[in-house]
Amino acid sequence: MITVVLGLCGALVYGFADFLGGLASRRLRPVTVAALAAVVGIAPLLVALALVGGRASWQATLWGAVAGVSGAVGVLLLYAALAMGPMSVLSPLTAVFAAVVPVVVALVGGTVLSPVAIGALVVAVVAVVLVASVRDPGGARLTARGVVTAAVAGCGFGGIVLAFNETPADSGMAPLVVARLLQAVLLGAAAVAAAVRTGGSSRVAASAGAGDVAGPPAVAGTVRRLALVVVACGVFDALANVFIQTGLHSSTDPSTLPVISVLNALYPIGTVVLAGIVLRERLAVLQAVGIGLALTASVTLALA
Repeated sequence: MITVVLGLCGALVYGFADFLGGLASRRLRPVTVAALAAVVGIAPLLVALALVGGRASWQATLWGAVAGVSGAVGVLLLYAALAMGPMSVLSPLTAVFAAVVPVVVALVGGTVLSPVAIGALVVAVVAVVLVASVRDPGGARLTARGVVTAAVAGCGFGGIVLAFNETPADSGMAPLVVARLLQAVLLGAAAVAAAVRTGGSSRVAASAGAGDVAGPPAVAGTVRRLALVVVACGVFDALANVFIQTGLHSSTDPSTLPVISVLNALYPIGTVVLAGIVLRERLAVLQAVGIGLALTASVTLALA
């Protein structure tokens, strides 16, 4: 039961972070937002390490580094994929691979799931597709390159769960700090490279260009709100990792890995919820069905 609760909490908070990251990406490059959020996330993880503790063994450091690299690769490839083709197809595809890869690894490793649990996981994967499905207004064309890039991005996100699952039970928050430090460095380097390649132009300057009319206070207010959004994104993203790590080590049951990986892939629910509250966006019928299926699958997993 506690594993399911932690998995759902992680997914919900991840969704919050994605929503805030999406808002910030309207003013800054997505890779810049990801890099800034990664840097911000270091602070709450250090606080969690001080409060919860954790032993920084070589295994914890190694698998934390693997998680950091895997997460950075996943983020960069996801942005690349969404730039190549329709978001309505590639975003759910990424989420499905993020869910399925750890499940396949667990099954190959000898994990045995009950028929009820397998059915619930399948329903949860279907829910991921439905909730993540959004209408693509750009009419982008689906290409093999886009599909492969999205699939590899999903594998990168699934690799985060696999890496954290390999950390020792007494490692606590130590692997998360290592992962976040490395991720901040890699995404930071990618953000700098993107800025240099495009001449360092910023969407903030363009969107706040009305400052000539609205005046410096309006520009300062825009920057302040943007900074708060990025900070909240980084904090929520770090908190989601805490939920995942805690959930993976909350039980010695071998089914914990597949359950956490699939529930974690339900993060679009958090994004949809915040979009409805903040932006007043209405749920599509398929998204509503997906949320219902996700809740059904979660309850079934908790009882299985």
